[in-house]
Formats: sequence, C-alpha cells, structure tokens
Amino acid sequence: MAMGRLSNRLKAVGTGSRLAVDFAPRHAFYDWCNEVLAEAEFDEAVEMLCQPHYQDGVGRPSIPPGRYFRMLFVGQFEGLDSEREISWRCADSLSLHRFLRLTEGETVPDHSTLSVTRSRLPLEIHHAVFGFLLEIADKHDLVRAKRIGVDASTQEANAALRRLVRRDTGEDYQEMLRRLAKESGIETPSAEDLIRFDRARKNKTLSNADWASPTDPEARIARMKDGTTHLAYKPEHAVDLDTGVIVAARIHPADQGDTRTLAATLEQAEAMLDLVGLAPTLETPAEMIADTGYHSREGLKALEDSAWKSRISEKEQKAFARWHGDDAARRAVYNNRARLKSTVARQAFKLRAEKVERSFALILDIGGLRRTWLRGAGNVEKRYLIQVAAHNLGLVIRQRFGAGTPRQAAALFWLARDECQARGLAIWTILAPSRADQRTTAGAPPVMLICLLVFSI
Repeated sequence: MAMGRLSNRLKAVGTGSRLAVDFAPRHAFYDWCNEVLAEAEFDEAVEMLCQPHYQDGVGRPSIPPGRYFRMLFVGQFEGLDSEREISWRCADSLSLHRFLRLTEGETVPDHSTLSVTRSRLPLEIHHAVFGFLLEIADKHDLVRAKRIGVDASTQEANAALRRLVRRDTGEDYQEMLRRLAKESGIETPSAEDLIRFDRARKNKTLSNADWASPTDPEARIARMKDGTTHLAYKPEHAVDLDTGVIVAARIHPADQGDTRTLAATLEQAEAMLDLVGLAPTLETPAEMIADTGYHSREGLKALEDSAWKSRISEKEQKAFARWHGDDAARRAVYNNRARLKSTVARQAFKLRAEKVERSFALILDIGGLRRTWLRGAGNVEKRYLIQVAAHNLGLVIRQRFGAGTPRQAAALFWLARDECQARGLAIWTILAPSRADQRTTAGAPPVMLICLLVFSI
C-alpha cells in the first residue's frame, strides 16, 4: 500500500485542492495545534518515519500518517475512549475537519482504517512520535529533567473475568466446578449444587499463575484503584515535576510490582531525554522521586552510583534491619534515607503528589483511557503513547496561547467576551449624560456608541 501524504497535497487556491472547510466555523484551539505542528514540520517528520512501512506505487494511498496521529490527539483532547467514537466525533465537526487538513472530496477515516494503520505501524514508530512531541515541548522550555516523579496506575482491559480459563486444563470456572463436584461424589450437580459446593470449597484462589483470558492473554487479574477486581494493565509515568511534562509512559503487566517495572520506565525516560540532550549522567544525575511501593533493597542498589539520585519513601521500620553482610544494600538504603530528610525532598514529594497524580487523572479519567477497548499490550501502549504525546502538546499550547484544552480555550473566549461587555457598559455609564440632562437617546455622543460596540464584540 502506498503512503498518503499531507506535506505535498495542499496546493494553491483555485487548483481544485482547496480546503473544503475554508469558510467553516473555526476553533481557536485546533488552529493553535496546527500552527505548532506546522512550525515543527510534524507531517514531514512522521511521513519520513513511516515511509519504510509502505510501498510507493502499490495499491491506493493510505490515510496520511499525520492525519492518523491527529485523530488520536483528538481522543485525548475530547475525552473519547474508543477509535469508533473518535471517527464519529471527527466526522461531526467542521473545525476538526480543518484540524485533520481534509481537502475537497475527502472524508474522515473510518475506525477500521485507524485499526489497520495502527497494526501496520510498529510500536517503535509511536515511541518516535512521542519523542518528537517531547522535542517540541523542549523547544518551548518545558523539559527541565532535574526532578522526575514516577508512579503507576491501573487500566481496565477489554476482557471479562467470567471468560477466564485455567492455564493447565483449558477449563472455565463452571467446567472446573462440575469436575470437582463429580470427583466429590455429586454425579449430576445442578446450579444450586455448584453454588453450595463452591461456597464450602477451601483454598479458592484466582491467581494469574492458574488463570488466563482467552480474549486477551496479556491482561492480568488485578485490583483496581477503586477496590474492584478486573483484568487490567498497568500504565506507569515518569513526569518532569517542574513542568508536568510526561517524559516516559509504559504499559506493564498488571501483576508486576512497582519494583519490577521501575527499571524499564527509567530506561525509556533516559532514551527520551537523550533525544533533547538532557539525559541524566553520572556527573549530572537527575532526582527520581517515588512512593513506598518502589522501595526495595535491590532497587536502591541498582540506583546507587547511577544516573539517578533516588528519593524513594521508606516504609516505617518496626524492627532493626538485618543486612546479612550486604554492605552495598545498607549503603544504598541509608543514603536514600538521608536524602529524604531535607527540605528539598519535602518540596519534591509535594510536587510528585500534584503533578504525577494529575497526569493519570488527565490521561485515564479525562482522556477516556481508564478502560481500553484494544487488546494486547502492544496495541494498548500505541494508543496510550499518542494520547500522552497529545497531553504534552496541550502543555505547549497552554504556555504559548493560554489554553491547553478545547474547553479551556472556549472558556477563555466567553470570559473575555463577558469582560469586554462589562467594560463597554462601564464606559457607557461614565460617558452617558445624567438623567436630568438626557432628553433622548439620539442625543448621546457618537463616541459612546462606538466604544460600546467595540467592547461588546
């Protein structure tokens, strides 16, 4: 399939390729997005990245990669959880037509086209696009790389617990109960018999080592943040605490603890920061701030004398620590404990609670990704990375134009409009003649009417 392009499709007005939405209602936020992306030559860059995965001259052109990534940006900006909903929203809005740079005769890509494009482009391309948006943020002085906060959350998978099967026999839960009931002496168990038998059964477990989902084998049984149990994934963020920019985002299996996933997230953070020339080194280490879930002796030993200066909260000690001759672990734990007692550490943990937790609220809750409709860790991470990149793009637009989301841009417009109307009324009150001298409204000075009209627009 040949790759569609945006970089060389828009020609001069009057040649038949004029934008079909030139006279459509405009949305300031999406115009700002296109302005920032055009200055960074976003379409040219992503087309160059994606070119090896297409064949020129073979088949009809695909949708341009820039349009594919823009539609995923819309998912974050509008809080849409599925690609089907993204396609419907883009087809319904003329301002989004302009954002997608649709030309005359073109239609919004269907959700199935987004799925095909996602499967064609590997995960590395999505990481590269994420890094490109991080470079844009760095050009606007939004990447400091001095203090990095790390935390994880949970994301519900597109799979149901009732569809679980045993890894050893392939039985679902009801089939396993029938087999166990027959082995216990119940020849033809009814539904009520199975319920009573299951209640009286001992050593009941729902372990990831014994059970798996046939619809999404990579999803894992986990307890969500609200206390419920679902098949889930574990997103993990590394956030610049000075600006709120997310410098790394990974999707891990939900049954892996924080101490096991930290190394992979920090590795990606180093790679992304290296793109902007701010990767931590042994000479200039960056602070890594995390909560007690990341505290372990092995983890602190790995971080000691590395490019990261750990500030990881320590659990309350109820007894004396026994080191069993592990002097390296003792040194790492005591050095981390000493770094926790400074005023700098207290300020850093306040920022971590604010910036990192807010990033999950913006991506998972407001961005619509608390539950994913994709299957497979690779597909989930592709969508997740691009929405995190859209979040970083929103921070750039907020710093440059004053609004980081479409709703905030609309709120600023109406606030400015109401303020202008209030100023106009105030000028009218000051310049208008008193009631005693006022005979007719036609006698009001023209300058008052002009000022009222100007400040009310």
